[in-house]
Amino acid sequence: MKRMLTAAALGVAGLSIVAAAPVAIADPAPSTVTCGTYGLQSGLSTKVCAEVTGENVQLFGQVGLAGPPSPGGPLPQPKPLIMHLSGNVAGVSLGAVNQNSVFQNATIKVSGVGGTVACGSTIHGSFSVDSYQWPARPVTIDLVIPC
Repeated sequence: MKRMLTAAALGVAGLSIVAAAPVAIADPAPSTVTCGTYGLQSGLSTKVCAEVTGENVQLFGQVGLAGPPSPGGPLPQPKPLIMHLSGNVAGVSLGAVNQNSVFQNATIKVSGVGGTVACGSTIHGSFSVDSYQWPARPVTIDLVIPC
């Protein structure tokens, strides 16, 4: 009986050692962010970027002040914006997002377009901003997904 208890205790101790052994976790693939050229739309600075992690691509657009306000001058008035973000790979849509927002002098980020893209493919992204009396002038990005 004593032997059985000792064997059971050693078995439990062995399981405890195995359970406590460190588990190897693979490092996540590094992300890189690439942006197209800046543009001026609705009196604001805009850009479209692609964040690539392995074969996963997420597009995002940003709109912010084109420069700092004049010293001692008033801040720009809040401005209602209609923002459009879209993307495709060889004509196949990665999605599109339309977002309404009021710009109040803080950068706005629009995201939600992307997916898995085969390496070597070229993604195309577009971001535009409409505001009353200011026409949209889309900014774009074309990026080859590295292998």
